[in-house]
Amino acid sequence: MKRGLVWIVSVMFVLSVAGVALAQTTGTPLIVREMVAKAKEEIQRVTAADVKAALDNKEKAIILDVRDKEEYDAGYIPGAINVSRGKLEFRVMGAIPDLNAKVYVYCLTAARSALATKTMMEMGYKNVVQMDAPFEAWTKAGYPVEKK
Repeated sequence: MKRGLVWIVSVMFVLSVAGVALAQTTGTPLIVREMVAKAKEEIQRVTAADVKAALDNKEKAIILDVRDKEEYDAGYIPGAINVSRGKLEFRVMGAIPDLNAKVYVYCLTAARSALATKTMMEMGYKNVVQMDAPFEAWTKAGYPVEKK
């Protein structure tokens, strides 16, 4: 009986370690990928070129970077304000009080920005749009970047 219990505990331990290792090697958990995909179905999305055109045309819009501060400080779209996705619900209304303002949201991979755009819509923002491109697409296109 005691050996059986030790064996079961050992097998459970090995499986849990293997599960953690698998999660680490496969990257983003499936549930999160599903959440991002669902958000992208429910929001308006534009390309990096569309955002660049809006800037060039001096469109009255706010560029919102939802990456963490360290990411933002390393390089951001000129004029962008930074509200980390992790603090969005608590800080965005202070940073962007006008619920009718045109807001372009971006991040590193276009995942956090999708979730942030959906959240902002749920908070009552009426004209929020996701830049559905990784920040790297912006930089590779040769578009301007500022740094702190």
